Amino acid sequence: MNIAVCVKPVPDPKHYDKITIDPETKLLNRQGAPTVINPADKNAIEAALQLKEQFGGKVVLLSMAPPSARETLTEGLAMGADEAFLLSDRAFVGSDTLATARVLAAGLKKIGSHDLVLTGSESADSGTSHIPSQLGELLGYAHLNCLTEIQLEASTLRLKSRIENGYAEYEGSLPMVLGVAREINTPRYTTLMGVVTAGKKPFTLWGIDDLGLDPACVGLAGSPTRPGELHMPSHGRKSEMLAGEPGDVAEKILAILRSAGVLA
Repeated sequence: MNIAVCVKPVPDPKHYDKITIDPETKLLNRQGAPTVINPADKNAIEAALQLKEQFGGKVVLLSMAPPSARETLTEGLAMGADEAFLLSDRAFVGSDTLATARVLAAGLKKIGSHDLVLTGSESADSGTSHIPSQLGELLGYAHLNCLTEIQLEASTLRLKSRIENGYAEYEGSLPMVLGVAREINTPRYTTLMGVVTAGKKPFTLWGIDDLGLDPACVGLAGSPTRPGELHMPSHGRKSEMLAGEPGDVAEKILAILRSAGVLA
């Protein structure tokens, strides 16, 4: 099987305090926050590797991210993926989920044939869950999200998907785009040998010209989703010093609470 896994570098949750929002562009400013592989995407890599171990084939990683994401993708190669493709260009900055899906679809088409495309069910930084379905529509593949089980029997995929208040079971034929949930498996740890061999595996960098994309279809220009106005809440608190005997102070506190409508 030829399996492609779409991977997104996301800010390390330990450094969320370093993330800000640009008041003009409304884009996240992630400078100073190290990135990690999106947690659900690691489950997608693990699912792909398990299928490869069962049926043979190849697992490639694909990501739309800044050039610095190479280190993040190397972790996926160290887990056991065979090759990585990084789609990086200033023209992609500000892409919403649809524009991102256009870039990923172009990358997948350029890579060539694949039997299965896996993604995480959602990303830790935006959590929209849009990419699996948008990517499936752009590629013309059947697609499902929130998969908790994937089994391949002959040419038939037997799938179990998490839905509200339960699960649904499906059968499908390759090729498909599947978004996997985190409960589908436990991602393997990287080994020393995996880290050593990761640096020797093929790594390809493509920009907008390599993908043949129209700049009007990606980045902010190609993103129909636009953020609204930003309002920063005030954290200031009103304070008042109360003096007197404890009983008198208690009466004053009750009077303040009643006047504020907290107490009847």
